[in-house]
Amino acid sequence: MQLTILGVGSSAGTPAVGCTCATCRSTDTRNKRTRCSSMVTLEDGRVILIDTSPDLRQQALRENMRRVDAVLYTHTHADHLHGIDDLRAFCQINRSQIQLYSSPESIAHIQEKFGYTLRDPIPQYWDLPVLAAHVVEAPFEAAGQWVTPIPVMHGKIRIYAYRIGNLVYMTDVSEIPESSYALLQGVDVLLIDCLREQPHPTHVCVEQSLALIARIGAKRNVLIHMTHELEYQALQARVPANVQVGYDGMQLEIA
Repeated sequence: MQLTILGVGSSAGTPAVGCTCATCRSTDTRNKRTRCSSMVTLEDGRVILIDTSPDLRQQALRENMRRVDAVLYTHTHADHLHGIDDLRAFCQINRSQIQLYSSPESIAHIQEKFGYTLRDPIPQYWDLPVLAAHVVEAPFEAAGQWVTPIPVMHGKIRIYAYRIGNLVYMTDVSEIPESSYALLQGVDVLLIDCLREQPHPTHVCVEQSLALIARIGAKRNVLIHMTHELEYQALQARVPANVQVGYDGMQLEIA
């Protein structure tokens, strides 16, 4: 399968509005960061999204996306959820309902705030998103692919990282419970939160992210969910050889 990083930015994106720092003024396209989301394309062509950022329409146009079969929500903060309405285009193109999966708390939030998107039976007209929501707390099947939710902490709230085969996607993490490390054994590719230089109460910083990478032991590691404080080339020059700084549009082949 193939993973395409749709966005590696934090909630403000980069460039940040009103900022004139070197990263925000950079002409390096790898410093242009839309909000955090990724796309997994399976061998049979089916597509799993991880989160729907507010920049989903822009990301879909950039990557020439034509279908979405399932969405895995890590949590429901605005920068990971509020592109949900843009799923309508994929429902219209493929005349199919898109399946959503997440924790009980996240699905309850989606039902409360975006209940108009959850439509069953499938309607005659495709004027709105046509979605179905599923609570998951153990390994489950999405678009024909087995997925394992991994509980992690985002400050004081529990959210999900996801494992698909030997790929793990872990954003907005501040701490990994000891009980979750067993679900991370044997990981080949890890995408992991790396917000900024200084510690933050709800995200790991550069030093903490690298420490988690060393403990988890994946062969290939990619940093995501970064603020404009982190400049691409400067950060890439100082991380270990098995760590890459992610960027919008980056593609990874996953065995």
